[in-house]
Amino acid sequence: MLSNALAIRLSARNVHYGWAVVGATFLTMLVVAGAVGAPGVFIVPLQKEFGWSAADISGALAIRFLLFGGIGPFAAAFMNRFGVRRMMLISLSIVIGGLLLSLGMTSLWQLMLLWGVVIGLGTGLTAMVLGATVATRWFSDRRGLVMGLLSASTATGQLAFLPLLASLTEDHGWRAALLLVCGAILLAAAVVLLLMRDRPSDLGLPPYGDTQVQPAPPQPHSLGALLLTPLTILREAASVPTFWILFFSFYICGASTNGLVQTHFISLCGDYGLAAVGAASMLAMMGLFDFAGTLASGWLSDRFDNRWLLFWYYGLRGLSLLYLPFSDFSLYSLSIFAVFYGLDWVATVPPTVKLTAQRFGPEKANIVFGWIFAGHQLGAASAALGGGLSRTVWQSYMPAFIAAGLLCLVGAGLVLLINRGRPQTLAAA
Repeated sequence: MLSNALAIRLSARNVHYGWAVVGATFLTMLVVAGAVGAPGVFIVPLQKEFGWSAADISGALAIRFLLFGGIGPFAAAFMNRFGVRRMMLISLSIVIGGLLLSLGMTSLWQLMLLWGVVIGLGTGLTAMVLGATVATRWFSDRRGLVMGLLSASTATGQLAFLPLLASLTEDHGWRAALLLVCGAILLAAAVVLLLMRDRPSDLGLPPYGDTQVQPAPPQPHSLGALLLTPLTILREAASVPTFWILFFSFYICGASTNGLVQTHFISLCGDYGLAAVGAASMLAMMGLFDFAGTLASGWLSDRFDNRWLLFWYYGLRGLSLLYLPFSDFSLYSLSIFAVFYGLDWVATVPPTVKLTAQRFGPEKANIVFGWIFAGHQLGAASAALGGGLSRTVWQSYMPAFIAAGLLCLVGAGLVLLINRGRPQTLAAA
C-alpha cells in the first residue's frame, strides 16, 4: 500500500506517519463540515423556490444536528470495531449519496429525509469523534495540538466554503453549489483510501511520543455487544459528575455556534440589508480567526489548566453574542464580532477532549467524548430550531442570540465546578 511506502520514507526523515493520518483526517473533517454548514447558505433560496418557512427548513436542520451528535458514541464504537478508515469511507459515501439525491427534491418531507436523516447519519459517523479517536490513538505527545488542528478543520470547513457557495448560489442556483461540495467529498474519499490507516500498530509504529507499539485491544464480535458498548460506557460515565458538567457545557457550545450562528447568521444579516455573499464572507473571516484560535487553544491545553481555559472561552463568546444585537451591522461592527467570536468558535474542543481523556482514560475517551458531543449537537439542534421559530414568530433573530449569549456566561461558571482531583478512569469493558 502507498501508506507503507510513505511511512518508510517519512521514518527515514524522522517524521512520524501519524502526521500523514492527521492530514487525511483534516481534509475529511473539513469537507464533511462544509457539507454540514452549506445549508445555512440555502435557507433563503429554498424559501424563494419552494415557499417553505424558516421554521420548516430549520426543523430539517435540527434533525440533522441531533443525528450528527446522537450517532457519535456508536460511531466511535464502530471505529474501534471495524476500523477508522472503513468508517470514514462509509460516511463519505452516505453524505455524497444524500446530497446528490437532494438535487431533485421538491417536497418538504424529502428535505427532512435527505438533509435531516441521511446527511445527519452520514456526517455523524465521523463528526468530532473522528478527531478525538485519531488524536488519542496516534499521539501520546502533542495531543492537544493535534486536537486543536482537527477541531479547526471542522469550523474552517463550515465557514471557509460559504463565500464560494454563496457566490455560486447567487449566480447559478443552490444546486450548482451543492455539486461543488460533492466534488470536494470525492477528493477526500480518494485521499482516505490511499493514506488512512486505523492504528499505528498497523504499520509497526508506536504512537507519536511513545516507545512501545500498542496492539489493538479486543473488541466485541457480535453486533448486539457492539451496540451495547456505548450504552454501558454511558452508564459508567454518568456516575461521574465531570461527565455531566462537560455534557451541559458542550450543549451550550453547540447552541452558541453550529445551531445558531452557522445556521442563521446569513439570514440575520439579510434582515439588516447585507447580501448573502457579504454575510458569508464574514463567516469565512470567523473561520480564519477560528483556525488560529483553535490551534492556540490546542497549544494552551497542553500547558495550562483546561478548566480556566474553558471559563475564558465561554465567557468571551457570551460577551461577543450579547454585543451583536446592539451593533449597527455595519462592516466595521461585524468585523469586530467576526474577529472576537471567530477566535473562540471551537476553541472549547481541545480542553474538553483533554479533560475527557484525563478523567476517563484514553481507550474509552472517544466513546465518552461521543456522548459529550451528543450534548453539543442537542444544543445545536435546539438553537437551529429556536432561531427559526424566533424569526417566524417574532420576526427577529435577536431573542435567540441574546439567550445564547446568556447561556455562555452560565457555561463559564459551570466548568469551574470540575474537580481537579485524581483522574476517574472507567472500568474495563
